[in-house]
Amino acid sequence: MTADGPKHSVSLDATLDILSNRYRRRLLVALLEHNPQDDDPQIPAALTFTDEDLETLRIHMTHTHLPKLEKAELIEWDRDTNTIRTGPRFDEIRPLLELMENHANELPDDWL
Repeated sequence: MTADGPKHSVSLDATLDILSNRYRRRLLVALLEHNPQDDDPQIPAALTFTDEDLETLRIHMTHTHLPKLEKAELIEWDRDTNTIRTGPRFDEIRPLLELMENHANELPDDWL
């Protein structure tokens, strides 16, 4: 409980919904070590795409994924500078992200 009342955390259901998309997972895991991430933060560096796929992903990131992460307060997104940094609730899911990152070689390839 905080001075302003009870602290509401991100629920497990909401967290799993957020993590259900591979691009959101990769972005959040990337923010574990690179905050703020400012070199085209919407596209995880390990991925390769055709120009058409890249443009589709950028549209989805801009109109779906980044707003969803921002609404959950997991990221802060400056649209003017295209900079993404961890949000006020990022630390609530940090342990789960670190667990996934630390065991990435034991997880199926498409999990991260």
